[in-house]
Amino acid sequence: MNERRNNMKQALKTIVLAVAVSTLTLFLYDQIKDQDEPKVVLKEVPQNIGYQTAYLPTSKQLMMDFNSSAENALHAVVHIQTEFTRKSSVYDDFFSLEDFFFNGGNRVYKASGSGVIISSDGYIVTNNHVVQQADKITVILNDKRSYEAKTIGLDASTDLALLKVEDKELPYLTFGNSDSVKVGEWVLAVGNPFNLTSTVTAGIVSAKARNINILPGNSAIESFIQTDAAVNPGNSGGALVNIEGKLIGINAAIASRTGYYQGYSFAIPSGIVKKVVKDLKEFGQVQRAVIGISIAEINAKVAEAYKLKNLKGVLVEGVVDGLPAEKAGIKAGDIILEIDNIEINSPSELLERVGMHRPGDAIEVKYLQKDNEKTSTVKLTDMKGNTKLRSAHEEAVLELGANLKPVDEKTKSLLGIENGVQVTEIKRGIIANAGIKDDFIITKIDRKPVNQPDDIYKLLSTKKGGVLIEGIYPNGIKAYYGIGL
Repeated sequence: MNERRNNMKQALKTIVLAVAVSTLTLFLYDQIKDQDEPKVVLKEVPQNIGYQTAYLPTSKQLMMDFNSSAENALHAVVHIQTEFTRKSSVYDDFFSLEDFFFNGGNRVYKASGSGVIISSDGYIVTNNHVVQQADKITVILNDKRSYEAKTIGLDASTDLALLKVEDKELPYLTFGNSDSVKVGEWVLAVGNPFNLTSTVTAGIVSAKARNINILPGNSAIESFIQTDAAVNPGNSGGALVNIEGKLIGINAAIASRTGYYQGYSFAIPSGIVKKVVKDLKEFGQVQRAVIGISIAEINAKVAEAYKLKNLKGVLVEGVVDGLPAEKAGIKAGDIILEIDNIEINSPSELLERVGMHRPGDAIEVKYLQKDNEKTSTVKLTDMKGNTKLRSAHEEAVLELGANLKPVDEKTKSLLGIENGVQVTEIKRGIIANAGIKDDFIITKIDRKPVNQPDDIYKLLSTKKGGVLIEGIYPNGIKAYYGIGL
């Protein structure tokens, strides 16, 4: 009996020891495992601290996303090659100037840049400075197909241009929403730097609504998306796409002391691009809307001078009589806080918001006036206070201030000319300001022959700055006139 009891005790001890050893083994295994694969501990961030947490995908997932968006973009981003007789004056160094040759005594430059196909029927958006003075534009696709492109319209104030090639079922990119782009989000820049076709670089959005004072003219709209994706000469007009492969910007400039990439590049937001493209398609020119105010950024010094409680909004320095803001009751010294429920904290943000509209559109403006918060509906106009939308042709007719007619064959024969358009009934406008007299026959504009009045309207509607007009009077005296647009 005692022996049996002792056997049972011994068996119990063995079981207890086995359990203890097993427990210890499991504990040690967990410790070793934890050392090999550290635990991720998620902590809730207190709501009163201004941090935002986000899900970070693994490197494998990121690579898959990059592959997909890059693949889409590569087929829709094109290589643009141009020939022109006058070098561009708009930050020349950013598109790739390759070579020049002589043609008929003229030095002809060759250059290259990038563009983005935005519809299957061949519409292509690029930078104005890539094509603005081009005599010939060649578009080469990623699959090496080549086309000669025609210019639909140019806009120097946003540095955008719309081209067209004749084909169907072309690969294209769809527009993304640049308003929803966040600082820190991954983006890809796709283009043709240094003639290295179909190049993709990655980076993040570094800032938004950046004004770098690079575009000429008082009507320039600069509200760039800043990124650290590598961009170099030849990338001009290329695509900035998000991880979904949607077009959120057109690459336009770099911040550099050398002319090459030094860390930051700038793209025109897709919101502006869409509006400009739509205008150029429909009218051949941009329908520029204005609110009629001069504005300034609010900093500590301005806030102190105006006794402001915070640094939010944009200061209205002045209001133009007869234009939309004045009619809506906005006054100098007011602080604009929002446009269409979107916060405005810099002049570039305000210009971007207004720049997305046409004359005749209405916007809701929230502003402070003597510490009283107000909201007004502002109906936008053009610089002259008009809401009528005009085509490039109509605008050119008005600006010329003269009637035009083709030259008859008898006159051509007598003067020994092959082409020309005659000026009649000169009124107020560009023709009169240049000193041109009645019956003058325009034969060339910037060395391009003209045969019909439409040739002149189309040429002038796509030009900015100085333009050379060549021609002859009925008495045989040749004349040259320079006009400014």
